[in-house]
Amino acid sequence: MTSPTDIRPPFTRETAIRKVRAAEDAWNSRDPQRVALAYSVDSEWRNRDVFLQGHSQIETFLFDKWERELDYRLTKQLWAFSENRIAVRFQYEHRNADGRWFRAYGNENWEFDADGLMRRREASINDDSIDEAERKFHWPLGKRPEDDAGLKELVK
Repeated sequence: MTSPTDIRPPFTRETAIRKVRAAEDAWNSRDPQRVALAYSVDSEWRNRDVFLQGHSQIETFLFDKWERELDYRLTKQLWAFSENRIAVRFQYEHRNADGRWFRAYGNENWEFDADGLMRRREASINDDSIDEAERKFHWPLGKRPEDDAGLKELVK
């Protein structure tokens, strides 16, 4: 497991790809405390129409998210990077308590401090209701297998 501070700016293509995969793996753990460790203590978030700041708000948000979004599976792909910023595109699938399935599509912009912690995250996300037969992410809950193509092979 890669620690949030193992990969620090300035980023190269290789380290940006590793940073994206480390973030994906953490989110697929669905462990709010683990995910929050990747963010600076005063990290600022915009997630759709929700604005958060700091670990406790991030942890509470994620705890509530994964209480509602069951069977959550996420894949991310590097879109662009610079010295201390990374842009990703992502898709994730989940079902609600009523058994309805959804796929979310989006983009995130990340900014990191010198220690490799994310100090800013801005996410734009769209949700699409899907039939269970339309699901694309079937790996066991947790980390996406290394041999899974992720977004590279996916079209809506």
